[in-house]
Amino acid sequence: METVKKTDTHTIVKKRSGRYGVMNKKGKWVNADEKVEILRAENLIKAPAAKAPVEEPAEEEVVEAAAEETTEETSAE
Repeated sequence: METVKKTDTHTIVKKRSGRYGVMNKKGKWVNADEKVEILRAENLIKAPAAKAPVEEPAEEEVVEAAAEETTEETSAE
């Protein structure tokens, strides 16, 4: 592992896999949200882009489409 940055509170290392690890002063690994915040503060990772919300069709449109399909089926017979 390669030491990337060492501060008073933690040490950031880069693993062979390319991922980052964060150790606190006591030598314990830091995980989850705390690790992400430390890596963002050091500009080693970027926050993922927010996904655009998926718009679902209104219930009226769904009902109309179902009614059209039913009408087409009955006229085809």
